[in-house]
Amino acid sequence: MSLSLQTIDLHCGGEPARIVTAGLPPIPGPTMLSKRTYFMSNLDYIRKILLLEPRGYPCQNADFIVDSCSTDCVYGVIVAEQNKVYPSMSGHNCICVATALVESGMVEMEYPFTTFKLDFPAGPVDIKCECENGKVLSVTLTNVPSFIRPADTSLLITVPSLPLPVPCSVAFGGMFYCIVNASELNIILKPENGRIITQIGERVKVACKEQHPVNHPSFDYPGCDILVFYSDFVKTNEGGTVSNTVVMSNNKLESPCGTGTCALLAYFHGKGEIKVGGKLRNRSIVGSEFIGEIVEEGVDIDGVEGIRATIKGRAWITQYCRVVRDESDPFQEGFKVGDIW
Repeated sequence: MSLSLQTIDLHCGGEPARIVTAGLPPIPGPTMLSKRTYFMSNLDYIRKILLLEPRGYPCQNADFIVDSCSTDCVYGVIVAEQNKVYPSMSGHNCICVATALVESGMVEMEYPFTTFKLDFPAGPVDIKCECENGKVLSVTLTNVPSFIRPADTSLLITVPSLPLPVPCSVAFGGMFYCIVNASELNIILKPENGRIITQIGERVKVACKEQHPVNHPSFDYPGCDILVFYSDFVKTNEGGTVSNTVVMSNNKLESPCGTGTCALLAYFHGKGEIKVGGKLRNRSIVGSEFIGEIVEEGVDIDGVEGIRATIKGRAWITQYCRVVRDESDPFQEGFKVGDIW
C-alpha cells in the first residue's frame, strides 16, 4: 500500500535524525514501552523505508512522534535505528526531536527558554531549549537514570581474531554500552582510522553481548546494543574531559552521543573520577562536543544504584520533506548493498 510521511531531518553533532511528525498509522499501547513493542512487531517496515536505500543511508536514525502516555509530556517518542535497534532513549535523537518540535511550532517557542517533557520508552525526559530569534541555540535534557553494576565492570571478553581478551565494562545511559578504553587495543580515535575502529568495535560489541548479557532492572531491555571507545580522559576542576566514538550495529560513528555520555558519566562516577555536580566534556571523533553533568547520585532503580545526568548539545534542521512509498515501487522496504553497509 502507498505511504506518505511528513518528516523533518536534522543533525546533532554530526549524527542525523529523521523526525516523523505526520502520516503514521495508529500505534496502540498504554505505555511507551508497549507502543515501542507494537511498532517493532507490526510497523518495522516503516523504519526500513526511512533508513534503508534508496530513501535512507547507513547513518540515518528515525524518531516517530506519537501520543504521550504521560499526562505531563507533550509528545511520545519512539526511536529507531539500523538493524532493528529501538533504543529506550537516545540523547542525540532527543535533542533533534526537541529542536524540530520547537522550531516547527509543534511546541510553542518561548524566550529565553522553552521547557517541556517528552515521553520515551525508558521514561519521561525533561527538556530545556535555549531560544533566540526563532532558533533553538541549545537543548539541555535531563535523562532517565544511568547506572553501572559492579558485576558489569572489569570484564574480559574473548574476541575472535584478537590475540588477547579485551578489558571492558557495560553501563546503561538509555542504551547498554560496552565501554572500552581505546588505548587497550592501541587504537587512536581519529577519522582516518574509522574502518579499523568500526571493524574491531563491532566484533567486541557482539562478543560482549554473547559472553556477558545484561538486562534493565525495571523493564525488558537486553544488551549490550552499542559500543563506545574512549581515550584521553583528563580530570579537571569541573569534572573531566574525554574523547570518544560510538560504534553502532551498522558500523557508523559520528556524534559524542548523548546516552553514551550518560553511560560514561556512570562509568567514571563508579570509578570515583567524577562526583555529583561534576561535568564531562565529551568530544566526538569529528570534533563536536556534548556537556554532561551528574545532577543526582544514589538513584534507586529497582535495587540498582544509579545517577541522573543532564546532557547539553545543539541540533540543526537540514531539510523538511515528505517521504513516500508508491504501491508500484519494487523496493517497498528499501535495500542494502555491501559496499557501504
